[in-house]
Amino acid sequence: MIKITLPDGSIREFASGITPMEVAKSISEGFARNVISASFNGTTIETETPLTTDGSLILYTWNDAEGKKAFWHSTSHVMAQALEELYPGIKLTLGPAIANGFYYDVDFEDQKIVEADFKKIEDRVLEISREKHEFKMRPVSKAAALEIYKDNVYKTELISNLEDGTITFCDHATFTDLCRGGHIPNTGIIKAFKIMSVAGAYWRGDEKNKQLTRVYGTSFPKQKDLTEYLELLEEAKRRDHRKLGKELELFAFSQKVGQGLPLWLPKGAALRDRLEQFLKKAQKKAGYEQVVTPHIGQKELYVTSGHYAKYGADSFQPIHTPAEGEEFLLKPMNCPHHCEIYNVRPWSYKDLPKRYAEFGTVYRYEQSGELHGLTRVRGFTQDDAHIFCTPEQLDEEFKKVIDLVLYVFGSLGFEDFTAQISLRDQENREKYIGTDENWEKAENAIINAAADKGLNTVVEYGEAAFYGPKLDFMVKDALGRQWQLGTIQVDYNLPERFELTYKGADNELHRPVMIHRAPFGSMERFIAILLEHTAGNFPLWLMPEQAIILSLSEKYEIYAKKVLDLLENHEIRALIDNRSETIGKKIRDAEMQKIPFMLIVGEEEEKNGTISIRRHGQEGKGNITVTIDEFVAIVDEEIKKTLKVFTV
Repeated sequence: MIKITLPDGSIREFASGITPMEVAKSISEGFARNVISASFNGTTIETETPLTTDGSLILYTWNDAEGKKAFWHSTSHVMAQALEELYPGIKLTLGPAIANGFYYDVDFEDQKIVEADFKKIEDRVLEISREKHEFKMRPVSKAAALEIYKDNVYKTELISNLEDGTITFCDHATFTDLCRGGHIPNTGIIKAFKIMSVAGAYWRGDEKNKQLTRVYGTSFPKQKDLTEYLELLEEAKRRDHRKLGKELELFAFSQKVGQGLPLWLPKGAALRDRLEQFLKKAQKKAGYEQVVTPHIGQKELYVTSGHYAKYGADSFQPIHTPAEGEEFLLKPMNCPHHCEIYNVRPWSYKDLPKRYAEFGTVYRYEQSGELHGLTRVRGFTQDDAHIFCTPEQLDEEFKKVIDLVLYVFGSLGFEDFTAQISLRDQENREKYIGTDENWEKAENAIINAAADKGLNTVVEYGEAAFYGPKLDFMVKDALGRQWQLGTIQVDYNLPERFELTYKGADNELHRPVMIHRAPFGSMERFIAILLEHTAGNFPLWLMPEQAIILSLSEKYEIYAKKVLDLLENHEIRALIDNRSETIGKKIRDAEMQKIPFMLIVGEEEEKNGTISIRRHGQEGKGNITVTIDEFVAIVDEEIKKTLKVFTV
């Protein structure tokens, strides 16, 4: 008998040789029908793999990330079979699962795949799927594997790098592929499939190698799931921040300025400024002090911090000055500069905590292929702050930062989030700096603070920063996509590297603990995500223009100007559209600009000292007529509902 530990902690005994699917059936026949993958002692296995030792078993369904991974990887095998049948002579390479689907890199040699071919490939994949072929793994010797793939240079290269005794093939129907495993029970579970696109991809990602064709696909256990996914993609296109940023005149890029270096237009700059002032106001209440640091620093600064060793190869190259041997770097992080600010004078424990905040612009040399609108850029501004405190103050300070992050999310409509506790890799410790003792103290501080705050948390090993663990806030947007927004990190290491000290109550020198935090993360990325989350319909307090005054004719322009002056007196951002256009055209343009309130003025409004209000996106619901004071009250009330009050 063997003992199997299940995720709920229960331990069950089974005869040696039982399979994960049989374990699932022992739990519930209904549950077993939904099981599509499994892992045993942390290793992905097949649902029909015999279990012969004690261990921990996890059974996955489509609702689990690992279940989807197995589903999509299995579908890549079926697509590869269809491609081989429809394009004889092609050479297959790799077909992994990725986010929302999978791809297979193929050498089509003299043949070509075009969009008109997608339908016949999709039809063949579904035909194979309906035949309910089982996926079966088998070991193959290295010599036999090399012989089988002797005409495929890509597979032979992969096999050459494997050890004899570790090579396995996966069979289904008449198709065989080199594979490590991780499949669904049979092809019949695949009910919907679509080729998403094709693109060029160099073998092994190396430009010196041959360019292959990468065929992207996705699949689902139900047709309605695929339909909903495709509808979601269309909505994502409509919400694309690059498209909205252009339409709303927020930002632009210039090849002459350089890739990945955004230019903020007046409306976008005003939007950024409002976000900055919003956070600065809260930070002031929370006891932060604003600092400003240079955009560059001597190379030695980043050698001391460890950033040069970790990121030097991916940063902009050093700036050489006329002085012999003098080198500067564009600032990749703000924290080394803040450490030096702390070091300007000696501190006592009575002076701590010190909280330094800065909207500091930093620079990273992202590869051109990785740049994407505002979400991946080469120059970006972080809402950075660093708190230097005593070990006894750490718990309270960390919780205060959590409160600040939650305030930011609440005021900007991000309500669905998980706090990810990002810890060191449990095995590979080489990529981290600092002692095990300091890491354990930092990790425990985060775990305890998150628990005390009642946060919904998950633990991810290997996701810590190189100098310390962190609490990352994983936010779901309106389309259900998950983004990392806001991070808090505990750091015992930089204070040691920069020899930071304070005098304790015992009159001895001690090391402070350092907290890194950035609720927005980077202004660029945050605004991009906020744009897509709201589809450009920002909270009213943040909108570039909160109202636009539309006069029915030039006869009412004087009254329109009077309305504008009254609104500005109440700090309501408004403008007048006095173009010689029809009122219908003005309304359509205001709708495109996503301006929340359209204030229409004509003869009746001028006579009665009123305005006629039309809300953005409420076509056919009719206008309401109110006085200026009543409109001001409407705006104030709506802002109060969304813009939270920060308390300390």
